[in-house]
Amino acid sequence: MDDESKIPFNDLNELLKGDVKVDLITRSLYSTDASVYKEVPLAVAYPRDKTDVRHIIEFALNFNLSITPRGAGTSLAGQAIGKGIVVDLSRYMDALLEINSEERWVRVEPGIVLDKLNSELSYYNLFFAPETSTSNRCTIGGMVANNSAGLRSLRYGTTRDYVIEIEAFLANGEEILIKPLQKWEFDKKCRKSGQEGEIYRLIKELYCNSEIREEIKKEFPHMDISRRNSGYALDQLIETSPFLKDGDLFNLSKIIAGSEGTLLFITSVKLSLLPLPAFENKLLVIHFNSLNEALEANSIVVKNFDPDSVELMDRSILTLAQKNPLQRENRFFIEGDPAALLIVQKSGGSFDCVDSEIALIIEKLKSVGLGYFFPVVAGNDINRVWELRRAGLGVLSNMRGDARPVSLIEDSAVRVEDLPDYIRDIDEMLKGYGKRCVYHAHAGVGELHIRPVIDLTCSEEIVLFRKIGESAAKIVKGYSGSLSGEHGDGRLRGEFLPIVVGDLCYQLMKRVKEAFDPYSLFNPGKVVDASPMDKEFRYKLKSHQNLIDGTRFNWSKELSFAGAVNRCSGSGDCVRDVKDGLVMCPSYSGTRDERDSVRGRANVLRAFFEGGDDYSRLSMDEVVEVLDLCLSCKACRRECPSGVDMARLKSEFMHYFYSKKAPSFETRLMANTTKVNSLFSRSGRVGNYFLEKGWFKLLLQQFAGVSSSRTLPLYSRINFDKWFKTNRVKCFNRQNGFLGKVLFFGDEFINYYDSHIGIKSVLLLQKLGYEVALAPVRDSGRALITSGFLSKAALIASRNVERLADLVGEGVSLVGCEPAAVLTLRDEYPDLVKRELYSSALNVASATYTIEEFLYREIELGQIKKESFTREAKEIYLHIHCHQKSLCDSSIVTKLLSFPENYRAVEIKAGCCGMGGGFGYKARNYNLSMQIGENDLFPKIRSIREGNVMVATGHSCRHQIADGTGVKALHPAELLFDALI
Repeated sequence: MDDESKIPFNDLNELLKGDVKVDLITRSLYSTDASVYKEVPLAVAYPRDKTDVRHIIEFALNFNLSITPRGAGTSLAGQAIGKGIVVDLSRYMDALLEINSEERWVRVEPGIVLDKLNSELSYYNLFFAPETSTSNRCTIGGMVANNSAGLRSLRYGTTRDYVIEIEAFLANGEEILIKPLQKWEFDKKCRKSGQEGEIYRLIKELYCNSEIREEIKKEFPHMDISRRNSGYALDQLIETSPFLKDGDLFNLSKIIAGSEGTLLFITSVKLSLLPLPAFENKLLVIHFNSLNEALEANSIVVKNFDPDSVELMDRSILTLAQKNPLQRENRFFIEGDPAALLIVQKSGGSFDCVDSEIALIIEKLKSVGLGYFFPVVAGNDINRVWELRRAGLGVLSNMRGDARPVSLIEDSAVRVEDLPDYIRDIDEMLKGYGKRCVYHAHAGVGELHIRPVIDLTCSEEIVLFRKIGESAAKIVKGYSGSLSGEHGDGRLRGEFLPIVVGDLCYQLMKRVKEAFDPYSLFNPGKVVDASPMDKEFRYKLKSHQNLIDGTRFNWSKELSFAGAVNRCSGSGDCVRDVKDGLVMCPSYSGTRDERDSVRGRANVLRAFFEGGDDYSRLSMDEVVEVLDLCLSCKACRRECPSGVDMARLKSEFMHYFYSKKAPSFETRLMANTTKVNSLFSRSGRVGNYFLEKGWFKLLLQQFAGVSSSRTLPLYSRINFDKWFKTNRVKCFNRQNGFLGKVLFFGDEFINYYDSHIGIKSVLLLQKLGYEVALAPVRDSGRALITSGFLSKAALIASRNVERLADLVGEGVSLVGCEPAAVLTLRDEYPDLVKRELYSSALNVASATYTIEEFLYREIELGQIKKESFTREAKEIYLHIHCHQKSLCDSSIVTKLLSFPENYRAVEIKAGCCGMGGGFGYKARNYNLSMQIGENDLFPKIRSIREGNVMVATGHSCRHQIADGTGVKALHPAELLFDALI
């Protein structure tokens, strides 16, 4: 259609039970995946069932539009983006439709997430075996499209091996069922009229031709390579019953698996299942001084010791992982500075059996001089090692600057015995182009993710991008390898398919595409007839580019604000289900909307600064709309492998926005709560009288946007600073003087709302033997920073650092109770203060502790004894503030509260409470705020038995817990003070 703006998407929207969106924000959100490409779609559809899918296909045919199916959008070759209609199946079409536990199969909709499926299957003691590194967000439809394999494909194979049946629509709207066929059933299909019959007749024509069969056998990747996903899997059907007397049953799903959504539209999949493993397993993590040593050892382990999995990580990945707080913790097993690691998983009927087999591996490798350190990892620590491995893609975005490891050769596979020579050839080729690369992933099956470091914002480098891709394809062909192992060809490698499978086989693939999709409806430009691999990159912003004049944060660690925006790799860690204490991203967990993910916000920021014509340019108001639901929890700072700090990006952008447009009264009120509290807390009883009245809440909602459904925090009877000055208790006499000096931070939460916590904290410190003085600061500036009032926040930060600089250090620690305030001094201050105060801010930050950190440090030093506390037994359940989870070792709080002899503290493994400071008080956010709590935290708190103690470290957390569950949570300092004897 010539005029795209006249396409009647509203008519389609009225037809669907689901939704269709054509706004520029949504289109920007779906314009990228985890690849280097960008294509802005005309619309995004969210079907609820297969009837909706049929309507979408008919509409697309009528208006000559393409359709791109999409799951989690983690594709690395550009398969999940397109210029027509992107169809997101993950929102609604995610049901487990049917399960037969006796016959071990399940039928699911394509949008169901792998981890969710396996969680439901676990009740039947079954599981779907292929395990991708993106298992907490990848969909089954995406796994079929890419023929996904994963960490243990050495043991379990690929998705193709488990697909029994596929229900789908062809391009003409015809619904078909693909399943295993006897020879007579295949012949019957060939006699059918319509498009389905044409497909089967083409297949019969191809495979009954002995010359074609021999050409496929000769040109396709070696059969010993388990990860073969180059183009359409024509080699998979040669030895089936219609064409071979004793062959396997014919099943067209063998070609559909790995076809990247280019042949038909899947609406359900029937999968075979396996019993959950009943054996024990451990990891052997072998350290090497060179990559070549690791590759030699890989061949020995795979050929002789039958491992479940062998994964490789090189020094670059390990180094970059140090920049991510979560992955830094997951490096616990590393000794020295290895050039490469092999992670070998072994399983057996007992730990003794596993240990003996691991001992044989170690003995063999030592005997041939391979490896220098051989730690064995067991139990819960196994998951930590795999988390580090899974984070490989994301942590690569931690590389500073525009030249970064890019997905290019990263999916090629060769025979395991060919891997050392293949890597040598790739290395030599890259050196010829003056390039270095990063290696990681599935060494045990001959597939390494090889990523050359290239600057795709530079035209000369883009030329190299194509040359390297083409040269790599020729090397792969020389080893009869597969150009794509599991991530697919897409537009990245599709152009090079003729090199790998030969011209004749490539023409056969084009005929298959035409038979399935004569209208080029489904995901065109991917696999065959691929779009140019060196066009339409998403990288347009240079990392040193000055996007905002007068940024208030110091972005030099990222080179610039643009460098920080570019950090997002698109890997989609932020669109997974939040569980097991993970937080990122709270608003997404409540809405399941891409715009509320870290990836979505990063995409919108990037699109805004890239600009465009009048039709495609986002406005500042649209960006603010997307950023609005960010709770500034800072979970992405820790949990995003790329280290995207969306809270800081949001603050900087809002600062920029307010320089162009005056903030609302509501925004000013939320930002200046400290000033408001300073005024009204002086008459606390009067203020509290109004705060508890329903009519006053309605006024606040009308004029200040504060939800009338929300209880409001009451002021303390006396401000903490006033109590400290007038009622300070003298320290108990001690023969040897004080244990240490503490400068106590009576922050804006403690001072006005939680004086009782501040009082008990001071008394606790004093009774334990510490001299306590009051810090000469009352306001951290937290609310100003979160709201984007960075100029005011910078003034407060600079003033506070000037006041504190000469008071801390040399044995004096700054200690506070409210994580949101205390950690502001550690996290934001160094990058917010005047440049001449940077060193002083770092010194203050290094001397600043939450009270939990300080007390635990003193316990570790032997200063605090168990004898100071009661021996009464107590069961304690703990919720930790999001900033603490992100910026601290949050396990310290659990250890601290378990220090009294018979106290047992258990952290509730749940995500964000949903309050997010001022976020949860806003009327427009109230329902979402409570939904976030209900997703995980609230039900777990309600299940706590009566008589046990609930503890929460943050002011906002305690308030939200009370509103959501009726449970009154204590601060850790309160609990410990009450435990003193």
